[in-house]
Amino acid sequence: MICPYSLAVWGGVQTQVLGLARSLRSKGVDTQVLAPCDGPPPEPWVTPLGDSIPYAQNGSFAPLAPDPPAQLRLLGAIWDERFDALHLHEPLAPGPTLTAVVVKPVPLLGTFHASGNIAVYRWARFGVRKLASRLDIRVAVSPDAAGMARRHLGGNYEILPNGIETDRFAGVAPRPKAGPTVLFLGRHEPRKGLSVLLEASRRMPPDVRFWIGGHGPETETLKLAHGHDDRIEWLGPLSEDDKLAALTAADAFCVPSLGGESFGVVLLEGMAACTPVVASDLPAYRVVAEDGRAASLFPTGDSEALAKLLLAALAGDERIANRVEVGLARAEQFSMSRLADQYIARYQRLVG
Repeated sequence: MICPYSLAVWGGVQTQVLGLARSLRSKGVDTQVLAPCDGPPPEPWVTPLGDSIPYAQNGSFAPLAPDPPAQLRLLGAIWDERFDALHLHEPLAPGPTLTAVVVKPVPLLGTFHASGNIAVYRWARFGVRKLASRLDIRVAVSPDAAGMARRHLGGNYEILPNGIETDRFAGVAPRPKAGPTVLFLGRHEPRKGLSVLLEASRRMPPDVRFWIGGHGPETETLKLAHGHDDRIEWLGPLSEDDKLAALTAADAFCVPSLGGESFGVVLLEGMAACTPVVASDLPAYRVVAEDGRAASLFPTGDSEALAKLLLAALAGDERIANRVEVGLARAEQFSMSRLADQYIARYQRLVG
């Protein structure tokens, strides 16, 4: 399995790659992950391909490794290991996945995660279509992702939504807290909408605390604007265990993204932790939240509406309790174990 993004940087694709690999290995599939790593690999079965370079992409910054040394390490690993098949996440991203498409040493399965605007798809339409045709099986994580890929690349896409490792939430010790607490997790950049949450915090009572996980290009600016508010605790980047502890302890989990989201696995993580989820009403989030049955949805970018829904979530009335129950069942529908079984069936098709 090849990931184009550095596994040292928190991100949705990286989380999916590692989680799926763990589930596949637990089912007896000999799985190895090849990816950039800015530091030690997170698992013993990860082969690091070198450091990454941040590139602007789809309203965010992607930690890619398009440099020649990373490609040589990839080719060396492929030659040494003699894999039966390669599973490429974002197969046309500059770097290791694109190199694997060009070389194609064995059958290829490509999973497309992104929705929104990918510049290279527009600029090099003929070239990327020709490269995409080298994939033997194409998978997309949502109808939005499939629609974008089909529009630019052509071809047919099987839809397999992202998964969540629901078993990892069992027995988690919650992070200590000092009162009603709202949690944010994500990269601090405009697309993730952290500024909307912080604006909503001005409308919240003085006893409500805010845990802000992650970091990014907006971190220092937002700290300067809200540094006087001692209700806000800046947690910085979190390990997987710390993330689970914060999710389990929080009284509300806020996902205020402004766009560019193809699925919404982060909502499922809050649901699996039995924490009330409050999210913007992006199309991808609406699908995951079953149009508001499994999570509270507010008009995207509306900080006043967000504040009202957060207060309702913290109050924990019967409607919120029902959403939590529906959300837990919803998370189970997207278990990583089920997703691994679906991919195993496609690997078997791939290698005959």
